[in-house]
Amino acid sequence: MNAYARILPYLWPYRRALVLSAFCALAISFFWAANLSATLPVVELLFKGKSLHTYVDDKITEYQGEVDEQQRVADAERDDPHKLDRALRKGHAAAYRVSLLTMVRDQLMPWVPQDNFRTMCLVLLGLVIGTVFKGTFIYLEDILVGDAINHVIIDVRKDCFRHALNMDYQSLSANGSAHFTSRLVNDIEVLGAGLHAMLIRVVREPLKAGGCILFAFMVNWRLTLLSILVMPCLGWMLHRFGRSLKKASHGTLESITALQKALTETFDSAKAVIAFGNGRKHRNQFHHANKFYWSKARRVLRLSSLSRQLSELIGVAAVLAAVFPGSYLLLNQTDTFLGIQLSEGVPDEAQLALLYGLLAGTLDSIRKMSSVNRELRRGSAACERVLEIIDQKTQVPEPAEPRPMPRLSSRACGVQEAGGEGAVESGVVPRSFEIRFEGVVFRYFSHTKDGVTRPPALNNVDLTVRQGEVVAVVGANGSGKSTLINLIPRFFDPDTGRVLIDGVNIREVSSRELRSRIGIVSQETLLFDDTIFNNIRYGKMDASNEEIEQAAQQAHVMPFVAQLPDGFDTMIGEKGMKLSGGQRQRLALARAIIRDPDILILDEATSAIDAQSEQIIHNVLKSFVKDRTVFIISHVFNETFLDLVTRIVVMDNGRVVATGTHVELLASCPTYQRLNQANGITKAA
Repeated sequence: MNAYARILPYLWPYRRALVLSAFCALAISFFWAANLSATLPVVELLFKGKSLHTYVDDKITEYQGEVDEQQRVADAERDDPHKLDRALRKGHAAAYRVSLLTMVRDQLMPWVPQDNFRTMCLVLLGLVIGTVFKGTFIYLEDILVGDAINHVIIDVRKDCFRHALNMDYQSLSANGSAHFTSRLVNDIEVLGAGLHAMLIRVVREPLKAGGCILFAFMVNWRLTLLSILVMPCLGWMLHRFGRSLKKASHGTLESITALQKALTETFDSAKAVIAFGNGRKHRNQFHHANKFYWSKARRVLRLSSLSRQLSELIGVAAVLAAVFPGSYLLLNQTDTFLGIQLSEGVPDEAQLALLYGLLAGTLDSIRKMSSVNRELRRGSAACERVLEIIDQKTQVPEPAEPRPMPRLSSRACGVQEAGGEGAVESGVVPRSFEIRFEGVVFRYFSHTKDGVTRPPALNNVDLTVRQGEVVAVVGANGSGKSTLINLIPRFFDPDTGRVLIDGVNIREVSSRELRSRIGIVSQETLLFDDTIFNNIRYGKMDASNEEIEQAAQQAHVMPFVAQLPDGFDTMIGEKGMKLSGGQRQRLALARAIIRDPDILILDEATSAIDAQSEQIIHNVLKSFVKDRTVFIISHVFNETFLDLVTRIVVMDNGRVVATGTHVELLASCPTYQRLNQANGITKAA
């Protein structure tokens, strides 16, 4: 249950509601035991035909006789300290009962009718009133606790989501969307059910049982004590089953994650599933995930059911521990059993009926507590899985005291264009910025199946890119080109080495400020199920309408927007699937343009679009890249973009093997020659 202790800070703001709910639980326990206490007058009225007035008077007479009898015994046994002490104790107990019943006779009985039928009606009315009050307090407790738990679930979910978004890209990718979806949705709901069980039934049921036991002690404390002696067995059994339930619940939650993963992968790749006719393969995957869930859920069900039955058996044994000797006392008209005194005098039918009714009420609470055990353990397992997200540390930590981010654009230095040549404004001299990779080594932290660490994706990379350069990074799949460029926005940090911007290590700069200077257009456009307008504004959330329209115009988005009935308000669907590939790419480019970035990264941005869209994007970039540092990542460089590029960087096996112009590399770099031969480019453009 240590996991629940971690949730206490989330519960603390709602402590007043929880304290009030505890008072409600106390009231519920009182009315629960009080209603069961109606057994005594019902037995007296229906089965003995006695009025309550007669019953109270008879009991006062009986206990007064007991007081007198014990006084005589005490006077006769003054020479025997043991017998004298016993007689005095029994006399004091009888005197206490006389005093209590006398107060009842004087204060309460005047309100009780003499007629038995009217008395019975009064008892039944009291039961109804007690039930109404009990139900009212149950309602209030449910509302108070339920509202607090709903707030806690929201707070925990927000905190988990915040921690997930603060993780580095590598950790997010390694875990996968199904992992986070399952924990943020299903596991937190299971945690909420566990909290509900803990704050309502774990509080309410023991108090109800405690109220019954307290009333039972007042009837006959010796027989009640016999029942309580069985309870340690129940606690031990619940503890043992609880550990197994928690472990089994972990497996169930993991199986739900596997189910969600199978569903997510299938529907995200629905086009490929349909096109290749592999529905059967995905049905088999889903079947195996379902079967895995069934096996885990079955174990939880078996443990939970067995726990409930054993708990009920122990509870019945606890009641029998009082029923058997109590029945012996009544039937044999004695107060001792096996030489042990179990009653102050011979118990009557009404007393035993009341005692057994109260013990049955205790058994009902114990039965409900055994069913709570499953929810508590499942909630604890879910809580641990949720806390794993909160406890997971990002591999890209923020600096304690971030340094200011240098500007990379000459536009920020006061440079203006005049007659095709740069002119410096009133005495402001433009600076020469650069991005430098120094001895960069990076290895993805996942492992192969045999536990061996993966080889480095980048191996001792040194590269300098000057401000205003348009650099093409080319290489075969797995050469490390995307990994290298992804270090610039700190999607991950190098294991060794540094990435410097104007001499400042980007680890020392705020990630938010660093990324605010970078625009990214990737092969996978990563659009949202929102309007065209909001997808463009995603690049700059405080952009004005004029800025958004200007970016759309610059990225050639306006031609297809004008053809849509809702224009900018058109919903583009999940991942922008209502648009064509070229339209999605231009929309992603507009999102990068509105950011007005110092650094522009194009990661295979034109590899999946048609020639016309590629030409449009080329025309957009030709004017947009001016005074910006641009990285274009590709397997091989397309002739259409060669006039944009100032330098080409060739990578192979995580290393920079050559840099230069297209002509230079075709003449001197075998790796670049092979890449271009595969693409049909065998000579200088």
